[in-house]
Amino acid sequence: MIVKLPVSTEWLLHCATSLAQLEPGTTASAAQLADYYDLPAPYLAKQLQALVKAGILAATTGPRGGFRLARAASEITMLQIVEAVDGASMPYECREIRRQGRGALPPEDCRSICVLAAKMADAHRAWRASLAGVSLADVLAELPAYAPERTRSRLTSRA
Repeated sequence: MIVKLPVSTEWLLHCATSLAQLEPGTTASAAQLADYYDLPAPYLAKQLQALVKAGILAATTGPRGGFRLARAASEITMLQIVEAVDGASMPYECREIRRQGRGALPPEDCRSICVLAAKMADAHRAWRASLAGVSLADVLAELPAYAPERTRSRLTSRA
């Protein structure tokens, strides 16, 4: 199943993964994250607030303020991040076109869910289960060994 998500979902998955690579207690500002990925800072800051609202990130204010994970990377799943940005609704909506046009089925043949809608729902559940089974810690475990130090040095340097 191909699910088309907004570009901000990619941004937030990457930002959360980058924040997970920082030393405990270290924060990165929206401006630092935007600079790190060459993204528009005001829009990214707004999107990051969705992760704060969902309890995925914590935000602090002040000159050394910024964002950090609100809980351990092992407790944050990719599904939680995706749902914080995009919600949990299924992307496929059956409009019952099997009841329309020259090929319209009689009402008695449409008492149960459309087989196509059922298959799409199955695929959506499988997609969600797959994302729910992957934590940020799992993602970090698959990064190259050099990645966390590179991320820490480039993301938190205050140029």
